[in-house]
Amino acid sequence: MKQVWAAAFFLLASGLFTTTWAQKTATTRSLVTLQQDFVNLGFGMFIHYNIPTYGKDDWADPDASPAVFNPGKLDTDQWAAAAKSANMAYGCLTTKHHSGFTIWNTKTTDYNVMHSPYGKDIVAGYADSFRRQGLKVMLYYSILDTHHKLRPGHITPAHIQMIKDQLTELLTNYGEITALIIDGWDAPWLRISYDDVPFEEIYSLVKSIQPNCLLMDLNAAKYPAEALFYTDIKSYEQGAGQHISKESNKLPALSCLPINQYWFWKPSFPTTPVKKADELVNKNLVPFNRAYCNFILNVAPNRDGLIDDNVIAELKEIGKIYKKPVSLPSLLPNDGPVIASNLARNKPADSSWGDDMMIMDFANDDDFKTSWNSNPAVTQPWLEIDLMKETGFNTVVLTSAKANPLHYQLDYFANNKWYPLTAGTQEGRTKVLRFDRVTGQKVRVRFSGFKNPPTVAELGIYNERR
Repeated sequence: MKQVWAAAFFLLASGLFTTTWAQKTATTRSLVTLQQDFVNLGFGMFIHYNIPTYGKDDWADPDASPAVFNPGKLDTDQWAAAAKSANMAYGCLTTKHHSGFTIWNTKTTDYNVMHSPYGKDIVAGYADSFRRQGLKVMLYYSILDTHHKLRPGHITPAHIQMIKDQLTELLTNYGEITALIIDGWDAPWLRISYDDVPFEEIYSLVKSIQPNCLLMDLNAAKYPAEALFYTDIKSYEQGAGQHISKESNKLPALSCLPINQYWFWKPSFPTTPVKKADELVNKNLVPFNRAYCNFILNVAPNRDGLIDDNVIAELKEIGKIYKKPVSLPSLLPNDGPVIASNLARNKPADSSWGDDMMIMDFANDDDFKTSWNSNPAVTQPWLEIDLMKETGFNTVVLTSAKANPLHYQLDYFANNKWYPLTAGTQEGRTKVLRFDRVTGQKVRVRFSGFKNPPTVAELGIYNERR
């Protein structure tokens, strides 16, 4: 018994026991409540600070030595005070960017801040500083990791385990994490798919450690705005041309923008004008908040680890203008995120007569910008996907090229026979259909009651964990 109590005392003293206990005993809230809480936060600080700070490019040399990471005056309290001065509600720090350098005390790799001249855990300092100011703590994490060769065509089981181990550290050792912003995953410019690094496994791991932690992937460049594909929050990067519709958005959302020209600090920043408070508040923050969207403004600490004076001054100006409303709009009901692998992707497709070159293969090519278009002469069009073998599934997502009200009938083929699955009306662009799991080889959708010929950008089939 003495040995047991001695072990417990060691864990308590090290902080590990209390962290784990707090997470496991925290009340789990519903996803829609967490989404509303996130929207209600309104405004936060993105902090791009990592090894790219010490080079010329936002995407750092993957072989850059940890020796270059040597801030002389790093002060996370200054960061937190600057966020507070702007009436921000949270921060989000780049724990690992695309070149793989981690700024926490990780056991997964020597390519980290503890092997730099600075030698201290920056994630820990950041989290403590922001909590002392009453601010929520979020973390950014890149799946792409060029230093460890975690890139398209080179991903191994060891890479996936490293991701899981690193996320476990981040979600275990730094208290409550309100959200993870994931980058470098299934974007058109990247090509690491949700099968290469299995999204559902990562998502389930995150929720198993911290059930109240939202996971959002910066994937709006690929996936339609009308549904939550592989994310709890629809996330838009303005600098990459991803712009939320302030008029039509109905989903919990995030929009991010740097106050400087680039995400990471550049030597020109102290003498280059930053984006002005009035424009940031009145053209971004206020209208976004009215459209269920949280706005996160990036600041870039310099090579000393401090936010430049011109940024500090502008953040104070923002705080004079922006006062978070007492209440923000209540979210409309949503279908929740699609998290499983798409079983239909690139499987054999068949259909009734398509219009010109827009044939059936475009309906499951993993590209929402292409589509199968029914020929206008066809009065009872249909489209089917052959899964090649009998497979269990419980979700189908039907995404049209554009909104086109119509009636659909969904069927599945098993044991040499078609069976009806579900039917209804699709008003918007995307329809998420969830049902009890069935087993079948093919899925077919039939259309009727339309004014314009049906178009299918993607017919996705999923077997979600429930």
